[in-house]
Parts: sequence; C-alpha cells; structure tokens
Amino acid sequence: MGPLETVESSKAAPGAGQESGGGQPRRKSRWWVWLLLLAVLGYGGWRFYAARAKGQAADPPAGGRGRAGNLVVPVVVATAARADLPIYLNGLGSVTAFNTVTIHSRVDGQLVNVAFAEGQIVHEGDLLAQIDPRPFQVQLEQAEGQLARDTAQLHDARVNADRFDALYKAGVIPKQQADTQQATVGQFEGAIKVDQAAIDNAKLQLSYSRITSPITGRVGLRLVDSGNIVHASDQNGLCLITQLQPIAVLFSLPQDQLSDVYRKLRAGVELPAEAFDRDNTTKIATGKLLTIDNQIDPTTGTYKLKAIFKNERNELFPNQFVNMHLLVDTKRGMTIIPTAAMQRGPQGVYVYVVSAGTVAKTRTVTPAQTSGNDVGITAGIQPGDVVVIDGQDKLQDGSKVEPRTATGGPVSPGGSQ
Repeated sequence: MGPLETVESSKAAPGAGQESGGGQPRRKSRWWVWLLLLAVLGYGGWRFYAARAKGQAADPPAGGRGRAGNLVVPVVVATAARADLPIYLNGLGSVTAFNTVTIHSRVDGQLVNVAFAEGQIVHEGDLLAQIDPRPFQVQLEQAEGQLARDTAQLHDARVNADRFDALYKAGVIPKQQADTQQATVGQFEGAIKVDQAAIDNAKLQLSYSRITSPITGRVGLRLVDSGNIVHASDQNGLCLITQLQPIAVLFSLPQDQLSDVYRKLRAGVELPAEAFDRDNTTKIATGKLLTIDNQIDPTTGTYKLKAIFKNERNELFPNQFVNMHLLVDTKRGMTIIPTAAMQRGPQGVYVYVVSAGTVAKTRTVTPAQTSGNDVGITAGIQPGDVVVIDGQDKLQDGSKVEPRTATGGPVSPGGSQ
C-alpha cells in the first residue's frame, strides 16, 4: 500500500502547483476591463461638454451682448413730427332721441284705420290712425240744431222786445213787462253762446278722431291693431315716435375738467364732439356740444353734458352706447411722438432714439401734453428723429437694432421711413 500512495501523491502535486500559480493570469484579464470602462467614461464626458458648448452658442445669455458684439434686436419705430396736438376730453355716453312722443288717443272709439307702417319715417302732420268719426259727427249736428233753434227764439224775443218797448213809450204797457221781455232776449243770447261752445267742442272731438304725428321722426312697433276700441285713459299708446334728426348724446366727464369746458361755453366757443363706437376705434359721427348740466353728481364726482348731432345718415340710434371725444383745445406746432415710445426710469422720462439707422441711444425728454395715443414733447426730441415704440424691453443704450415701421416696412440708414 505504501508505494501506491506515494505514486498518487506525486501525481497530485503538479495539479496543486498549477492551481496556486493560476492567480497571475486572472489579474491580467481584470486590467483590460478597467481600461474599457475608462474609455467609455471618457467618450461620454466628451459628448456632454460638446453638446453643452453647442447649446450655448445657439442661445447665448441676455448678458452676452458685449461678448458676442453682433446681436441685433428687431424693433418697431416711428418718426417724430411737428404738428398741432388736439386736446380731447373722453367720456362714456348714451344716445338719446332729441324728442320722444308716445301717441295716445284723446277720445274713445273704435280704431278703424292704422295709416303708418312700423319703422316708417313720418313727418309732422302726417295721418297715423283714424278713429270712427260718426259719433262725433252726430254730436256736432245736434249742437248745430240746438243753435238754430235758439237763434230763431232769440230773433222772436228781440222782435217782441222792440214791440214792447214801443208800447211802453206809448203808455199802453207797464215798464216791468218791457223789461221782462228784454231779459228774455238776454237769456236766448246766452243760450246761443252755449250752443256755439257745444259746436266747437263737437268739432274738436271730431278732429281728435283723426290722429296725426306731432313731430318728424321714426315710428316704432305698432301697439294697437285696427278694429280695437281705444280709450283716452289707456296706459299704452298706439305707437312711439322718436326724433332721429337731430339726435343727442348724454355723456359724463370728471368734475376736475368742468372749468375748462365751462369757460369755453361762456366765451361762446363751439366745441366739436365726436362719437366713437364701443371699441373706441371707429368714429361714427361728428357734432357739437350743446350744454352742460347744472349740478355735479356727488356719488360719482362727474357732471353730465349734452351734445347734438345732425345724424343725417342715421349713424346714431337711441340708447346706443358710444365713446365721446370732446375737443377743448389745440396745441400748435409741437413735436409729437407716439405715447408707446415713452419710458420711465431713475433718470426720468426717456426714449430710445435710433441713430445712424442701426444703433439705439437713450435720450431724456420733457413731455408737455398727452392726447390719446400721442404726446407732445418740448425738449429732447426734434422733428425727424426716429424713436422706438415697441421692443424697448430688450434694449440697452447702444444696442444694435433692426428697425421696422408699424406697417412692417424697413427704415433707411439715415433714419427716414
């Protein structure tokens, strides 16, 4: 058994030596793994920094203008001009018919004819409706008959009075009888006056059966149809007529502006008034100020004014909402720029002026009067200067710009549009 065991142990020894010496090849294989991992990380880092640099070049920061030096800002510009600046006072108004008449019947009767069409323009004196005139014609004839009877009796009484007067002078009858006959004459004379008044009243009622328009205007919707019985006491009338030519507008202004308007009115100055649509963009009609109210509303601190318009083309309609512009003064020969060009900062009011057609420079200005979308400048701007009216938020003093007009047209290098 001894020699056999010795041989087996000797065979196993080389294997053990190989296993113990195998650590060196495994360490060499791990070195290649670390090399591959470092290569992947290096390539990823290179891609990240390359993408970041490319993004910064495509979208530079706002403060990178000095570094790049070639950033051009697109802006909208306008040219300052010397002109007259109208001063308007603006208020909200409502169109009111100059005259409004509700047509009522003045007598009771059946409506036999409606002579107008809804929406028709009628003139003063035009027939609107006809009430059955026959009852009033009968009353007139009765009054005329009563007058004829009393007239005949008066004639007889006067003849008898003359006869009794002659008999009294002859001493045939006493004076009392002559005086009684004379009193009878007076009674019939009074009766004739009553009869004449009854005739006039019957004629008046008969004329009321024919309803005519008291003004020139537009008829509204018909409120009563033909064939109905109408009464003088009816709450609702037959129709409504509104006078549209001329037409009035009532509007309000702040009480602080009262003195300017009142002074002009007292001096006899005719103040033009313009009515604009609800959006305050389109002028509808032009008229003049008629008068102002005699008191200020203490709840709103405003006062009412009334303007009149010819309204020849019926541009204005009763109860229509309008924006009113009242011209109270005109500043002559001012340098005018759009209000949108004005900027405010620590240095005061300033604008961006485009010089040489490509560079925007800040310039301090002195505004004198603002009216609507325009402002009058007394210092800092000269007629012909090009000012920026849109895009100022991206500008600094000395920024390069690409100027365009409000209509999209280019601006020449000299600054003229």
